[in-house]
Order: sequence, then C-alpha cells, then structure tokens
Amino acid sequence: MKVLTKQCGVALIEVMITVLILSTSLLGLAALQNKALQYNHSAYMRSQANVFAYDILERMRANRPNISSYEITVNATTPTTSSSRAGKDLIEWRGLLADKLPEGTGGISCDDENNCTVTIRWGEQDASSADGKTSFKYMTRI
Repeated sequence: MKVLTKQCGVALIEVMITVLILSTSLLGLAALQNKALQYNHSAYMRSQANVFAYDILERMRANRPNISSYEITVNATTPTTSSSRAGKDLIEWRGLLADKLPEGTGGISCDDENNCTVTIRWGEQDASSADGKTSFKYMTRI
C-alpha cells in the first residue's frame, strides 16, 4: 500500500504571488501619483506665466504712448534702475518672473500696429525643448 503525503508549501507560494501582485500594483500607483504631481506643477507654472503676461500687458495699456519702450528680448539682461515708467515696469515685471518662476525670464516685442507678443520662459524638469526650458507666448493688440 502506498502512503499518501500532504502537500507542503502551497499556501506560502500563494502568499508570495499575492505579495508580488500587490507590490507591483502599489509601484504603479506611486508612479501615477508622481506623474500627476508633475503635471499639476506644470499647469501651475503655466497659470503663473499667464498672469504675468496679463500683468505686463495691462501696464503697457496704462502707458500706451510709450509702448515701444517696453520692448525687450528674452535673453537681454534686466536693467537695475530706470527713471521712465516703462523701465520701472520692466524691472518689476522681470523681478517677478525671476522670483516666482524657476529661471524665469521674459521678453516683449511689438509691431507698428501695436500687436504685441509677450514671451515668458522658465526651467522645468520635463520641458520638451533641448535646453530644458518651457516657453509661453501671449499675443494681443494693445
């Protein structure tokens, strides 16, 4: 007669498989949460850039006769002092960009018909450009 033996270790294998599935699911959930935080931060930076673009455009509208004084390239250095209203506005605006956006800077260009483009650039981890900066452009007529 044969003696039948019980199977040993089946429950341990089931527990190990369950832990493997659970840990894989939790890692996927953590990666999803991380991406959601990155996208939320990126949206916040874009919202800030939008507010700063509106800010300088409203300053330009308030000083409409001197619109050409507001023109500045993105890579230009910000002057430290100015006696004109446009110069003071640019100094304050570029200071806000530098304070509120990482590596934030901005530029303004206008054509003869008072169509102005505000360009704001800042550094971001997942930026699509080669230099790691995100660019935001806002165009309007003053």
